[in-house]
Amino acid sequence: MARKKRQRRRNGLIEGLNAILTLLVIVIILAAGVAIYGVQRFYADGPGAEDTTFNVPRGASLSTIAESLTDQGLVADPWTFRIGTLLNRKQADLKAGEFRITAHASMAEILKEITEGKAVTYNVTIPEGWTSWEAVQRINAAANLTGEITEVPAEGTLLPNTYSFERDQDRQIILDQMEKAMADDLAEVWASRDPDLPLASPEELLTLASIVEKETGIASERPMVAAVFINRLKKGMRLQSDPTIIYGITQGQGPLGRGLTRSEIDKETPYNTYQIDGLPPGPICNPGIDALKAVANPAESD
Repeated sequence: MARKKRQRRRNGLIEGLNAILTLLVIVIILAAGVAIYGVQRFYADGPGAEDTTFNVPRGASLSTIAESLTDQGLVADPWTFRIGTLLNRKQADLKAGEFRITAHASMAEILKEITEGKAVTYNVTIPEGWTSWEAVQRINAAANLTGEITEVPAEGTLLPNTYSFERDQDRQIILDQMEKAMADDLAEVWASRDPDLPLASPEELLTLASIVEKETGIASERPMVAAVFINRLKKGMRLQSDPTIIYGITQGQGPLGRGLTRSEIDKETPYNTYQIDGLPPGPICNPGIDALKAVANPAESD
């Protein structure tokens, strides 16, 4: 009797173990199936029908990014993207910025782009000879930037060029880059100047370069125009440059829009180089690097 009871207990234990093992096998099979499905889903073509861009805000969490990708129709569901990111240990590599996403990009491709790719950049161009007021107007009007420049920098402190930036960059950063570029280039040009120049400081070189910049927009003419003004300074002659009079009238806030009158030419102002000796009190625009170099080493002339 006791033997039969022990046998029944043994059989019950075996049946229980078999049931547990069967359940474990089922769970493993289901988990494997889910994993395989998830992997296939992670690497499969995405629903995005055309090339587009996706913006990752600064400080955005993985959850927020996954939801945004889903809302924009770039991934089929946020959970697979989140899990795939975590399993690939890429959550710490997510970068802020705007990224190009190709049509039908998989979740894996999107993850690679926003962790390893380069953010989309935009450009703003400040032409040579623009005043600081004009430069600020353009930067403030440029799209995809944040903040507003409320104070116009000193004339001549911005280097004209094309500047690249990422979406949501602060406008002041571009202005800071322009100021640093001008300071660096002016210092370099001053160090390599002709020792016989009748200019006492980098600021005077900058002022004369701004006049040369406004006198001609043709690069090949700048060294000769610079030579003319340098010779006038050496001989104690007045520069007699129309653009200086115009700047005195407009203060750099846009073009005059008409010709100069005789009364304006005859009127003595700090910027009227028909009436004053030497250079005006400061630059009349932001000259480019070529104008700076032309003044530093003008063409030879009599």
